[in-house]
Amino acid sequence: MEKTCSLLVHFDKGTPALANEIKEALEGNDDVAKVDAMKKAVMLLLNGETLPQLFITIVRYVLPSEDHTVQKLLLLYLEIIDKTDSKGKILPEMILICQNLRNNLQHPNEYIRGVTLRFLCRLNEAEIIEPLIPSILANLEHRHPFIRRNAILAVMAIYKLPQGEQLLVDAPEMIEKVLSTEADQSAKRNAFLMLFTCAQDRAVITF
Repeated sequence: MEKTCSLLVHFDKGTPALANEIKEALEGNDDVAKVDAMKKAVMLLLNGETLPQLFITIVRYVLPSEDHTVQKLLLLYLEIIDKTDSKGKILPEMILICQNLRNNLQHPNEYIRGVTLRFLCRLNEAEIIEPLIPSILANLEHRHPFIRRNAILAVMAIYKLPQGEQLLVDAPEMIEKVLSTEADQSAKRNAFLMLFTCAQDRAVITF
């Protein structure tokens, strides 16, 4: 069964031997090899493989990586893996992922913060998102406009979820305040888009 993901890649190979090769590459210290291994893992997952044996390896050897390409592929991996069991409950191991996402949202590197915020726009599991809310909101006031732009989009995506109004009760009010003080034009556009989508009465007032 094929997975849904923002990236679609066709891949013909899918053998236990290849999974072992991926695992060995991820356990090494070569970032180029890790990038290649993560690409293969994502391709296999998109083509219906489950690869449960890779999760702990990725937690141990890939999550700590500072390489931008590795982190980008890691977020694609996190997007497409199963996060819930057959009953729809969040898997216990997702606690490890949640902690990593929180660390990324507080990371000194602006790129890692930004791509993590962008990733959260594609996450639907409220149980994973809820502990991250304070870190997401803190990024609305970050000095770098790239981070503020993506923080606004993350707030909008979360607010639009079925449980979004409970997760971010004051989101329209917060974004209206951001719009009134924001200097970056792209961030202002994102803030207005959020209000236009989620709170049109406030969008009309700010316009």
